[in-house]
Amino acid sequence: MHDLVIRGGTVFDGTGGPARKADIAIDGDQIAAVGTDVGEGRREIDATGQLVLPGWVDVHTHYDGQVTWDTHLTPSGWNGVTTIVMGNCGVGFAPVRPGQEAFLIQLMEGVEDIPGSALSEGMKWGWETFGEYLDVVEKMPHAIDVGAQVPHGAVRAYVMGERGAKNEKATPEEITEMSQIVREGLEAGALGFSTSRTILHRAKDGELVPGTTADEDEVLGIGRALGEAGHGVFQVASDLTPEGKELDWMKRLSRETGRRVSFACLQNGLDPEQWRRLLHFCEEDAAEGGLLTPQVAQRPAGMLLGWESTVHPFVFYPEYQKLAALPIDARRKELADPAVRARILENAPDLSAFAGVIAVVAKGYDTMFPLGDPPDYEPGPEKSIAAIAKREGRDPAEVVYDVMQERDGEGFVYLPLLGYAGGDLEAIREMMLHPQAIFGLSDGGAHCGLICDASMPTYLLTHWARDRDRGERIPIEFLVESQTRRTAEAFGMDDRGVLEPGMKADVNVVDFDALHIHAPEMVHDLPAEGRRLIQKVDGYRYTICSGEVIYEDGEPTGALPGKLIRGPQARASL
Repeated sequence: MHDLVIRGGTVFDGTGGPARKADIAIDGDQIAAVGTDVGEGRREIDATGQLVLPGWVDVHTHYDGQVTWDTHLTPSGWNGVTTIVMGNCGVGFAPVRPGQEAFLIQLMEGVEDIPGSALSEGMKWGWETFGEYLDVVEKMPHAIDVGAQVPHGAVRAYVMGERGAKNEKATPEEITEMSQIVREGLEAGALGFSTSRTILHRAKDGELVPGTTADEDEVLGIGRALGEAGHGVFQVASDLTPEGKELDWMKRLSRETGRRVSFACLQNGLDPEQWRRLLHFCEEDAAEGGLLTPQVAQRPAGMLLGWESTVHPFVFYPEYQKLAALPIDARRKELADPAVRARILENAPDLSAFAGVIAVVAKGYDTMFPLGDPPDYEPGPEKSIAAIAKREGRDPAEVVYDVMQERDGEGFVYLPLLGYAGGDLEAIREMMLHPQAIFGLSDGGAHCGLICDASMPTYLLTHWARDRDRGERIPIEFLVESQTRRTAEAFGMDDRGVLEPGMKADVNVVDFDALHIHAPEMVHDLPAEGRRLIQKVDGYRYTICSGEVIYEDGEPTGALPGKLIRGPQARASL
C-alpha cells in the first residue's frame, strides 16, 4: 500500500505533453507510479475535476533573510511553489565578516526594498562563510525546499572591505581570493553565483551594489570558479550597457566554463526592440552549443502605488508631506477627509523639472492604471489614469488620489515600467515562448513596499491559460513545463519538476475554475512590525512537498518537509 494516492485528476506532468487522466502514487518523498491502476494508498486525495501539476520551481527569489525566520516563505508558499532559489542579483548575507552585518542589511534594504528593521530583528546570524550560512539554513525547518546562490556583493565586501563596497578596481590577488570563496560556496552546496550590473540596484546609502562596475577580469575570474566546481549558474542582472560588450563576456564565460549564464531579459521602454536582439543573440549562441539563457518575466516589472507604498505621486506634494509621518490609521483618516484631499490637490508642486523614473512616478498618467480587484495586469490604454481623467473632465491627480482611496484607502495604482511598451503583453508572450528562455524574476520576498509578483506562477494559469482576452493564450502544458521541469533543470535539479516514477513528490492539486489571485494588500507581519505587500490566492486544493501535504485549501497543515538543496540533484533510480 502506498503512502499517498492522488486519484482521478487531470495530469499535466511537466514534460510538455498533453493532459491525461491518471492517478499518482507516492511512497516517502518520491513518486512511485503514475497511471490508471496504481493501487491503494494509506491516504487518498480525490482530484476528480482538478488539475494535478508538479510543484512550481521559482528560481528568482530574495528570501535570503526571511529564510532564517519564516518556515513557509510566503507569499511564494501560498502559490504552489515547492522549490525556491534565492541569492539573486548579487545581494545576500554570506560571506560576512563580524561587524559587517549592518552593511549587508542596508545593501539588501536598498536594492530589494526589504525593511532593514525586519532584517535586523528577524535574523540571528551565526555564520561567516557561505557554507556556514547554508548550515544555519539547513537547520531551520521549512515547508518547501530552498536553494541558494553566492552573491557578488557580499563576496566583494568580504574580500575588499570599503574598497569593494565603493566599487574600486579589484587586484589580481583579490580576484583570486573571491574566486576561491565562490568555489568553496559551490562545493558547500550553492546552486550558482549572482551579480548585479544595473545602476537601478543601489544600497540604502546610495552606493551601487558591490561588483556593479567590475571589469571583465573580475567577472571572468570569479566565473571560472563555476567551471572548476563543475556546476552552478552564473546569474546576471544587467543594464546591458554597452550591449555588445556585456553579451560578449557572458558568452565567453559560458563557453569557457561550460556553465549556464542567465541574464534578465526585459522589454525596455527606451529601446522597445532590444529584447528581440537579445533573443536572437541567444539563438545564435545556442546553435553553436552555448548556454547563454535569457530569464524572462510573465508580467511587467512595475510598481504598485498606494498610500503605504515606498513611493507614490503624492510624496512630492507639500500638503501630503505634512501627513507622511503620521501612523497609518491616523493618516488614512486624514486622507479620507474631503478638505484634506482638496488641500493636497490644490497645492500641487511644480513637476516640470522631474525626469526619468521620478517623473514617471510623479506624473506618468498615460502609463498608470487602476489595479483593481481582481487585479488587471494587462489593461488597455482606455483604462489609463490619463484616459479616465480625459473622459471625466478631471485632473489626473484627482483620479490617482481616488483610486488610492478605494477599499478604505488600500487601493493601488499600477505602473508597469518594463515589458509594457506596446500597451499589452505581446512582447512578454513572445519572450515566454522562446526556446532558450526560462521563467523567473518573480522576486518573491523582495520589494516589499512596491511590488508583489510572487504570484507569477499562479498567473500562468489564471491569465495566460484561462483569462487572457487581449491576445492569444498559452497552452497549459507549455506553461507547466516552463515553470517546473525547465526551471529545475536549468539549475541542475534533475530530481524534480516532472510527475514520473522516481521523481521527487512535489505536487499541486488545483481547482482551475476557482483559481483566483486577490488584490495585493499591505500588512505589517514582518519582524519589528515591518510592512510588506502580500497577495493571497484561492484554488490550490493541495500542495505537496516531498510527499507530505503542506497546504490544504490554502491553509498550512503544519508539515515541514522542506530541505536545503545542496548542489546538483540527480534523479533517483527506482
